[in-house]
Amino acid sequence: MLTRLVIEDAVRHALMEDAPTGDITAATTIPADETATAVLSARENGVFSGADVFAAAFHEVDPGIQVTMRIKDGERFTAGDTLATIHGNARGMLTAERVALNFTQRMSGIATMTRAFVDAVDAAPGSHARIADTRKTVPGLRPFDKYAVVCGGGRNHRYGLSDAVMVKDNHIAAMQAAGLDLTAGIKHIRDQVGHTTHIEVEVDRLDQIPAVLEGGADTIMLDNFSLEDTRKGVAMIAGRAIVEASGTMTLERVPQVASTGVDVISVGALTHSVRSIDLGLDWA
Repeated sequence: MLTRLVIEDAVRHALMEDAPTGDITAATTIPADETATAVLSARENGVFSGADVFAAAFHEVDPGIQVTMRIKDGERFTAGDTLATIHGNARGMLTAERVALNFTQRMSGIATMTRAFVDAVDAAPGSHARIADTRKTVPGLRPFDKYAVVCGGGRNHRYGLSDAVMVKDNHIAAMQAAGLDLTAGIKHIRDQVGHTTHIEVEVDRLDQIPAVLEGGADTIMLDNFSLEDTRKGVAMIAGRAIVEASGTMTLERVPQVASTGVDVISVGALTHSVRSIDLGLDWA
């Protein structure tokens, strides 16, 4: 989903927000024809994401600015590493600097946090679970947030409401109010959608699982289950549906959840509670 057009549109809007009538400081302190060289450097360890977005910010201001990336998306870096070199018109570089950093620091923060979760799950005994994101993204930045998750080794959940059926507690309450029990409600959904449409159902109690299985759900999400109930849920489902665990996932807890045998662990914190990575752009 993170296409060139999406990147250019977002960068253009960000620059319009930051410098709607130009950069007063750069225009009044730096000669129009002055050139400069700067380096993007890491001030802490992390996983990189956002190379194309970083370059696009400079090119949108001045197509003549040269951006040479020294790292690829998804690669790890350590504090002190040089990640990119930028050369060109000094005014343009300064105008684009903040927008370029804002995107790249956030995206690298998401990639770094995701990698930590993936590493924690991969090290858990008996785990085959994947780490996935959620729709808890910054409005307008979903393509960037979800791309950064992939850079960190995670997987994308549905992109939006149009991608798959996901029946949550309020949907269940609405179906029951309409006189449909859980099994009948899922079958009713199946009758209305195409054969390729994935159906996921969220449950918050073990006793809901048999009805969801009978309805033919493709994925069953165990929401805020204890570790003991998660194990029981996996055993009850017994491979008849994909098992997803969700709710209050932390780095300390995910290895234990992964060891219960779930297939997917969705982590909202990857995008809603991320800390941007400290990257610096310094004149060389």
